[in-house]
Amino acid sequence: MERKPFILANWKMNKTVDESVDFVEEFLPMVADEVEVEVALAPSFVSLAAVSRALAGSAVGLAAQNMHWEEGGAFTGEVSPVMLRDAGCRYVILGHSERRQFFGEGDGEVSRKVQAALREGITPVVCVGETLGERDYGKTFDTVGVQIHGGLADVVLESGREIVLAYEPVWAIGTGKTASPEEAQEVQSFARTQLADLFGGEVAGSVRILYGGSVKPENIGALMAMDDIDGALVGGASLEPESFAGIIKSVIGET
Repeated sequence: MERKPFILANWKMNKTVDESVDFVEEFLPMVADEVEVEVALAPSFVSLAAVSRALAGSAVGLAAQNMHWEEGGAFTGEVSPVMLRDAGCRYVILGHSERRQFFGEGDGEVSRKVQAALREGITPVVCVGETLGERDYGKTFDTVGVQIHGGLADVVLESGREIVLAYEPVWAIGTGKTASPEEAQEVQSFARTQLADLFGGEVAGSVRILYGGSVKPENIGALMAMDDIDGALVGGASLEPESFAGIIKSVIGET
């Protein structure tokens, strides 16, 4: 089953509003003709509106890095899916390992957020992945399986195209270490079997599964050659326009 490659930039807590807009203005001409790849940028909350305006008329989508599951209310410091949709977001990153590690998010919260995003027509990018300790003790599949089943509990999918899954081994995020293409494929193939358990094989075959963890222009080609790697969630290498454009061009075999 054909799945269109998807490359998503996660800027994390980087870039002011002006820096974000400058990036977009420099980046868009570099990828204007790359229609074979779906691309999105996830700036900080304060930059969403400005980046949305800067992306207007382009094929590049807008993503948020997190959200609350309620539509509104007394949740100081939070942002709702309604607000994200109004700001122009097509996607939202949920369950990132940094949210789990530093802010105590669990699979139950991820599930509620996924359901809320789907209700508002926003595509959730659901992150899963093991720590180095879990990998060393042979717990990779246990961890990823629990995160998938817990984070997608009570979620209803019709086609599989409503969500994106992102496998990010925690030990490879921002460390310069990257899972080998074969290591990533092994886990992502397992992840697809877990999706099939939940939603059936046809739906699971339509879900795009991204790899994240020190992705660069130099390694994206080998990763994308794997059967179950459908794109990348890119952190550090997405902060410079030339580097991020290089990843996109490498996906379609350009240099």
